[in-house]
Amino acid sequence: MYSLIIPVYRNEGSIHDLLGAVSDLHDALDGRLEAVFVVDGSPDRSADLLQALLPAQRFPARLVLLSRNFGSFAAIRVGLQHATGDYFAVMAADLQEPPELALEFFRTLRADEYDVVVGTREGRADPLGSRLAAGLFWGVYRRLVVRDMPRGGVDIFGCNLAFRDCLLECEEANTSLVALLFWLGFRRKQVAYTRRPRVHGGSGWTLRKKVTYLMDSVFAFTDLPVRVLMTFGFTGLLVSLTLGVVVLSARLAGLFDVPGYAATILVVLFFGGINALGLGVVGSYAWRGYENTKRRPLAVAARELDYAGAAKTAVLQGRQR
Repeated sequence: MYSLIIPVYRNEGSIHDLLGAVSDLHDALDGRLEAVFVVDGSPDRSADLLQALLPAQRFPARLVLLSRNFGSFAAIRVGLQHATGDYFAVMAADLQEPPELALEFFRTLRADEYDVVVGTREGRADPLGSRLAAGLFWGVYRRLVVRDMPRGGVDIFGCNLAFRDCLLECEEANTSLVALLFWLGFRRKQVAYTRRPRVHGGSGWTLRKKVTYLMDSVFAFTDLPVRVLMTFGFTGLLVSLTLGVVVLSARLAGLFDVPGYAATILVVLFFGGINALGLGVVGSYAWRGYENTKRRPLAVAARELDYAGAAKTAVLQGRQR
C-alpha cells in the first residue's frame, strides 16, 4: 500500500542507519511498506552495501542503479515510476529529514483529504553559511519561480496515485520537480519540520548545481526574463525618443556644431531601443514555442466523480425492495 522512494548519492556512511529507519517505518505501517532505492551514479560503495544488505531486511525493497549521476530529482522520478503502492513518499538517504515525516505523509494521504503533502523546513541545524545560502536561494526561487514556495524550500513530499500519475506525465528535461508539485495544483498540505544535522558525509548540493537548478526553474516556469527584456526595450525606446528630441532641439538652437554629432546620437539611441524591443518580441514568440514543446497537459483533472442521477437511483431502490 505504501511506497517509500529514497534517492541515494554519496550516502555510504548512513546506509546502516537508513535501513534501520526504513525497518521501523515498515513495522509502524503494519508491514505494508515497500522501499525503492535509486542509486544515482554514486561514486562510493552505496550500491554495493545496498546489494549486500537488502536481502536480509524485513521489508520488501527494489534497488534501481542509474547509469550515471542524473540528479536527485531525476532519481525521484525513476523511483516513482518503479513504485507499486497506492501512496508515495520521498525520504532523504542522509536522514537529515526526520523519517517520521513519511508516517505523517502516509496518514494524511490515507485520510483522502489531500493529494500531495510537502515538507517545509521551519528550522535547520546547518552551519551559518549554509543557512544563509539556502535562505538566499529559496528567497530568489519564491520571487522568480513559485510564489507559493515555502520560505525554507521543499526537499521531500508525499502524494497519492492520481497525483503521481499526473506528475509522471510531465516528461520534460531541464525542469524543476519541486515547481511541478505546485504547478499541478491538487489538494496540497504543508507539514513543518526541523532539519537534523548531517551525521555522515557531505552534501552533494553544490553551488554549481543550485545555480543550474535555479536557471532551469526560471526558464521552465516563467517568462520573466523575456518580460524584463521587453520592459527595457520599451523604456529604452521612450528614452531614446526623448533624448533624440533634446539633441535635435539643441542642434537647431546651435548649442553645438560638431559635424554629424546629432545624427549619430539619434541613430544610436533610436536603433538601440528598437533592438532591445525587437529582442523582447522575438523572445515572446520563442517562449510560446518552447511552451508547446514541453507537452504538459493543458489542464489537470484532480478528481472525477460519477453520479447516477435521480431517475436511475429510483429504479435501483425499487429493485432493492
